[in-house]
Amino acid sequence: MAMSFDAYMKDMVQPMREDLTRLGINELLTPEQVEQALESSKDGTTLLVINSVCGCAAGQCRPGVAKALKNDVKPDNLFTVFAGQEKEATAKAREYLAPYPPSSPSIALFKNGELAHFIQRHQIEDRSADMIAADLVGAFEHYCK
Repeated sequence: MAMSFDAYMKDMVQPMREDLTRLGINELLTPEQVEQALESSKDGTTLLVINSVCGCAAGQCRPGVAKALKNDVKPDNLFTVFAGQEKEATAKAREYLAPYPPSSPSIALFKNGELAHFIQRHQIEDRSADMIAADLVGAFEHYCK
């Protein structure tokens, strides 16, 4: 029996998910999980990564996040949603990113429930993982102390 397209996609994106979850980033799969996670983390700092299957997610975004999380100072809470996979969860997460338009991949840092730093796709595409990591570390050092 042939594998369904959805099952194929799930198998294909699993390593892309694990690039972040193996770092201790908690995956949010439903709108309810997004709302609960972001509402319950309003004290302190929260990193939210909008993951994606695109090349800039693989080459720059996920490696940049991994490098940044090696820093001594980092957010209290770490979450991710996967654009194009959990569409409703991603839509709910994007409500917290207004007024920015939908962007994937992207990386948001919240402090006390307010969006403090946001890296959009166009700021990921033409930058190296090291540059993204340096950007994030600077934000961590500023907002997470």
